[in-house]
Amino acid sequence: MADNKTGITAPVVNGILEYNASAETKKATTRGSSELGKDAFLQLLVAQMQYQDPLNPSDNTEYISQLAQFSQLEQLQNLSGESEKSQAFSLVGKYVTFKITDAAGKTTYPEGTVDYVNMLGKKLQLSVNGTVYDYDKLCMVADNEFIAKQNIPRIDSAYSFNYNAKDPEDMEIRVDFGKEDMKASEVAVVVGGTTLDGKYLSYRDDTITIDGQALQGFENGSYPVSIIFNNSIYTTVSDKVNISVFNSEI
Repeated sequence: MADNKTGITAPVVNGILEYNASAETKKATTRGSSELGKDAFLQLLVAQMQYQDPLNPSDNTEYISQLAQFSQLEQLQNLSGESEKSQAFSLVGKYVTFKITDAAGKTTYPEGTVDYVNMLGKKLQLSVNGTVYDYDKLCMVADNEFIAKQNIPRIDSAYSFNYNAKDPEDMEIRVDFGKEDMKASEVAVVVGGTTLDGKYLSYRDDTITIDGQALQGFENGSYPVSIIFNNSIYTTVSDKVNISVFNSEI
Protein backbone atom coordinates (compact mmCIF):
# COMPACT_ATOMS: atom_id res chain seq x y z
CA MET A 1 0.00 0.00 0.00
CA ALA A 2 1.03 3.66 -0.24
CA ASP A 3 2.05 5.71 2.79
CA ASN A 4 0.42 9.09 2.11
CA LYS A 5 2.86 10.84 4.43
CA THR A 6 6.01 9.50 2.82
CA GLY A 7 4.92 8.87 -0.76
CA ILE A 8 6.39 5.37 -0.53
CA THR A 9 4.54 2.35 -1.87
CA ALA A 10 5.19 -0.88 0.04
CA PRO A 11 3.33 -3.56 2.03
CA VAL A 12 2.45 -2.81 5.68
CA VAL A 13 2.85 -5.66 8.20
CA ASN A 14 1.84 -5.09 11.85
CA GLY A 15 2.18 -1.32 11.51
CA ILE A 16 5.56 -1.55 9.73
CA LEU A 17 6.13 -0.35 6.21
CA GLU A 18 8.25 -3.13 4.69
CA TYR A 19 10.24 -0.99 2.24
CA ASN A 20 13.37 -2.56 0.75
CA ALA A 21 15.43 0.14 -0.92
CA SER A 22 18.26 -2.25 -1.77
CA ALA A 23 15.84 -4.52 -3.63
CA GLU A 24 14.48 -1.56 -5.58
CA THR A 25 17.99 -0.39 -6.40
CA LYS A 26 19.02 -3.89 -7.47
CA LYS A 27 15.94 -4.12 -9.66
CA ALA A 28 16.74 -0.77 -11.24
CA THR A 29 20.36 -1.79 -11.78
CA THR A 30 19.32 -5.02 -13.44
CA ARG A 31 16.90 -3.19 -15.65
CA GLY A 32 19.62 -0.69 -16.64
CA SER A 33 22.08 -3.44 -17.56
CA SER A 34 19.62 -5.43 -19.68
CA GLU A 35 18.08 -2.49 -21.51
CA LEU A 36 19.56 0.27 -23.62
CA GLY A 37 20.96 3.15 -21.59
CA LYS A 38 20.79 6.70 -22.94
CA ASP A 39 24.57 6.94 -23.60
CA ALA A 40 24.62 3.65 -25.49
CA PHE A 41 21.46 4.69 -27.35
CA LEU A 42 23.10 7.91 -28.56
CA GLN A 43 26.32 6.11 -29.55
CA LEU A 44 24.38 3.60 -31.62
CA LEU A 45 22.41 6.37 -33.30
CA VAL A 46 25.61 8.25 -34.21
CA ALA A 47 27.23 5.03 -35.47
CA GLN A 48 24.15 4.28 -37.54
CA MET A 49 24.34 7.71 -39.16
CA GLN A 50 28.10 7.45 -39.71
CA TYR A 51 28.10 4.02 -41.32
CA GLN A 52 24.85 4.12 -43.26
CA ASP A 53 24.87 3.08 -46.89
CA PRO A 54 25.41 6.32 -48.89
CA LEU A 55 23.53 4.76 -51.81
CA ASN A 56 20.55 3.92 -49.58
CA PRO A 57 20.54 6.47 -46.73
CA SER A 58 18.08 6.19 -43.87
CA ASP A 59 14.93 8.26 -43.95
CA ASN A 60 15.05 11.43 -41.83
CA THR A 61 11.73 10.43 -40.29
CA GLU A 62 13.40 7.36 -38.84
CA TYR A 63 16.12 9.48 -37.19
CA ILE A 64 13.53 11.85 -35.75
CA SER A 65 11.63 8.89 -34.32
CA GLN A 66 14.79 7.49 -32.72
CA LEU A 67 15.71 10.90 -31.28
CA ALA A 68 12.22 11.16 -29.80
CA GLN A 69 12.72 7.75 -28.15
CA PHE A 70 16.06 8.93 -26.79
CA SER A 71 14.44 12.06 -25.33
CA GLN A 72 11.71 9.99 -23.68
CA LEU A 73 14.30 7.63 -22.19
CA GLU A 74 16.28 10.55 -20.74
CA GLN A 75 13.15 12.10 -19.24
CA LEU A 76 12.14 8.80 -17.65
CA GLN A 77 15.59 8.39 -16.10
CA ASN A 78 15.51 11.95 -14.74
CA LEU A 79 12.03 11.36 -13.34
CA SER A 80 13.19 8.17 -11.64
CA GLY A 81 16.08 10.02 -10.00
CA GLU A 82 13.83 12.82 -8.75
CA SER A 83 11.34 10.28 -7.38
CA GLU A 84 14.09 8.58 -5.38
CA LYS A 85 15.22 11.94 -3.98
CA SER A 86 11.65 12.78 -2.99
CA GLN A 87 11.29 9.44 -1.20
CA ALA A 88 14.57 9.94 0.64
CA PHE A 89 13.67 13.47 1.81
CA SER A 90 10.25 12.25 3.00
CA LEU A 91 12.02 9.90 5.45
CA VAL A 92 13.37 12.75 7.61
CA GLY A 93 11.87 12.25 11.07
CA LYS A 94 10.85 8.66 10.28
CA TYR A 95 12.05 5.57 12.16
CA VAL A 96 14.05 3.35 9.80
CA THR A 97 16.19 0.21 9.79
CA PHE A 98 19.18 -0.57 7.57
CA LYS A 99 20.69 -3.90 6.58
CA ILE A 100 24.48 -3.62 6.68
CA THR A 101 26.82 -6.47 5.73
CA ASP A 102 30.54 -5.94 6.39
CA ALA A 103 33.53 -7.40 4.57
CA ALA A 104 33.53 -10.42 6.90
CA GLY A 105 29.95 -11.25 5.95
CA LYS A 106 28.47 -10.16 9.30
CA THR A 107 25.06 -8.51 8.98
CA THR A 108 23.74 -5.88 11.40
CA TYR A 109 20.51 -3.90 11.48
CA PRO A 110 21.15 -0.37 12.79
CA GLU A 111 17.98 1.63 13.37
CA GLY A 112 16.76 5.01 14.51
CA THR A 113 15.16 8.26 13.37
CA VAL A 114 16.42 9.94 10.18
CA ASP A 115 17.98 13.33 11.04
CA TYR A 116 18.80 14.52 7.52
CA VAL A 117 19.49 13.44 3.94
CA ASN A 118 22.95 13.86 2.43
CA MET A 119 23.44 14.08 -1.36
CA LEU A 120 26.91 12.95 -2.42
CA GLY A 121 26.82 13.51 -6.17
CA LYS A 122 24.05 11.23 -7.38
CA LYS A 123 24.34 9.10 -4.23
CA LEU A 124 21.78 9.53 -1.44
CA GLN A 125 22.66 8.95 2.20
CA LEU A 126 20.59 9.06 5.41
CA SER A 127 21.92 10.22 8.77
CA VAL A 128 20.71 8.19 11.78
CA ASN A 129 22.11 8.56 15.33
CA GLY A 130 25.13 10.48 14.03
CA THR A 131 26.06 7.85 11.40
CA VAL A 132 25.50 8.21 7.66
CA TYR A 133 24.14 5.18 5.77
CA ASP A 134 23.66 4.64 2.04
CA TYR A 135 20.03 4.96 0.99
CA ASP A 136 20.15 1.64 -0.86
CA LYS A 137 20.86 -0.14 2.47
CA LEU A 138 17.43 0.85 3.79
CA CYS A 139 15.30 -2.21 4.54
CA MET A 140 12.41 -0.97 6.73
CA VAL A 141 10.42 2.17 7.47
CA ALA A 142 8.22 2.07 10.59
CA ASP A 143 5.19 4.18 11.35
CA ASN A 144 5.99 6.60 14.21
CA GLU A 145 2.79 5.73 16.06
CA PHE A 146 3.68 2.04 15.87
CA ILE A 147 7.15 2.71 17.33
CA ALA A 148 5.64 4.81 20.14
CA LYS A 149 3.31 1.95 21.06
CA GLN A 150 6.27 -0.43 21.26
CA ASN A 151 8.08 1.90 23.66
CA ILE A 152 5.31 2.82 26.09
CA PRO A 153 5.12 1.15 29.55
CA ARG A 154 2.82 -1.86 29.88
CA ILE A 155 1.71 -4.72 32.11
CA ASP A 156 1.64 -8.03 30.26
CA SER A 157 0.02 -10.30 32.87
CA ALA A 158 -3.31 -9.92 34.69
CA TYR A 159 -3.32 -9.83 38.52
CA SER A 160 -6.18 -10.57 40.91
CA PHE A 161 -5.21 -10.16 44.57
CA ASN A 162 -7.22 -11.29 47.61
CA TYR A 163 -6.34 -8.88 50.38
CA ASN A 164 -6.93 -10.16 53.95
CA ALA A 165 -7.26 -7.03 56.08
CA LYS A 166 -6.51 -9.05 59.25
CA ASP A 167 -3.35 -10.61 57.82
CA PRO A 168 -2.17 -8.23 55.05
CA GLU A 169 0.59 -9.28 52.67
CA ASP A 170 2.63 -7.34 50.14
CA MET A 171 1.47 -7.46 46.50
CA GLU A 172 3.92 -7.59 43.61
CA ILE A 173 3.21 -6.54 40.02
CA ARG A 174 5.61 -7.15 37.13
CA VAL A 175 5.69 -4.24 34.70
CA ASP A 176 7.60 -2.97 31.67
CA PHE A 177 8.60 0.64 32.39
CA GLY A 178 9.00 1.37 28.65
CA LYS A 179 11.93 2.41 26.49
CA GLU A 180 13.69 5.52 25.17
CA ASP A 181 11.67 8.74 25.47
CA MET A 182 8.60 6.82 26.70
CA LYS A 183 10.44 5.22 29.65
CA ALA A 184 9.06 5.78 33.16
CA SER A 185 10.82 5.47 36.51
CA GLU A 186 7.91 5.52 38.98
CA VAL A 187 4.16 4.96 39.13
CA ALA A 188 1.06 6.12 40.95
CA VAL A 189 -1.37 3.40 42.05
CA VAL A 190 -5.07 4.22 42.20
CA VAL A 191 -7.30 1.64 43.98
CA GLY A 192 -11.03 2.14 43.54
CA GLY A 193 -10.55 5.87 42.95
CA THR A 194 -8.17 6.35 45.89
CA THR A 195 -4.50 7.10 45.20
CA LEU A 196 -2.20 5.13 47.48
CA ASP A 197 0.45 7.00 49.43
CA GLY A 198 3.80 6.70 47.63
CA LYS A 199 5.44 5.49 50.87
CA TYR A 200 3.67 2.15 50.37
CA LEU A 201 5.25 1.62 46.92
CA SER A 202 8.71 0.27 46.18
CA TYR A 203 10.53 -0.70 42.99
CA ARG A 204 13.09 -3.34 42.17
CA ASP A 205 14.09 -4.30 38.66
CA ASP A 206 10.74 -4.50 36.81
CA THR A 207 8.58 -5.16 39.85
CA ILE A 208 6.29 -2.80 41.78
CA THR A 209 5.63 -3.86 45.38
CA ILE A 210 2.55 -2.56 47.21
CA ASP A 211 3.09 -2.74 50.98
CA GLY A 212 0.58 -4.86 52.88
CA GLN A 213 -0.43 -1.86 55.01
CA ALA A 214 -1.51 0.19 52.01
CA LEU A 215 -5.15 -0.96 52.07
CA GLN A 216 -5.80 -0.97 55.82
CA GLY A 217 -8.48 1.71 55.51
CA PHE A 218 -10.48 -0.03 52.75
CA GLU A 219 -13.87 -1.67 53.21
CA ASN A 220 -14.65 -5.19 52.02
CA GLY A 221 -15.21 -5.32 48.30
CA SER A 222 -13.62 -5.62 44.87
CA TYR A 223 -11.52 -2.68 43.63
CA PRO A 224 -10.21 -2.03 40.11
CA VAL A 225 -6.62 -0.76 40.08
CA SER A 226 -5.07 1.78 37.72
CA ILE A 227 -1.30 2.05 37.31
CA ILE A 228 -0.18 5.50 36.10
CA PHE A 229 3.42 5.74 34.82
CA ASN A 230 5.31 9.02 35.15
CA ASN A 231 6.52 9.21 31.53
CA SER A 232 5.85 12.19 29.26
CA ILE A 233 2.29 11.08 28.39
CA TYR A 234 1.39 9.51 31.78
CA THR A 235 0.64 6.09 30.33
CA THR A 236 -2.17 4.46 32.32
CA VAL A 237 -3.00 0.75 32.56
CA SER A 238 -6.46 0.12 34.05
CA ASP A 239 -7.44 -3.37 32.96
CA LYS A 240 -4.74 -5.63 34.39
CA VAL A 241 -5.00 -5.49 38.19
CA ASN A 242 -7.87 -6.03 40.64
CA ILE A 243 -7.86 -6.29 44.45
CA SER A 244 -10.56 -7.94 46.55
CA VAL A 245 -10.57 -6.89 50.21
CA PHE A 246 -12.07 -9.15 52.91
CA ASN A 247 -12.08 -9.37 56.73
CA SER A 248 -12.06 -5.58 56.91
CA GLU A 249 -13.64 -4.01 60.01
CA ILE A 250 -14.16 -0.67 58.31
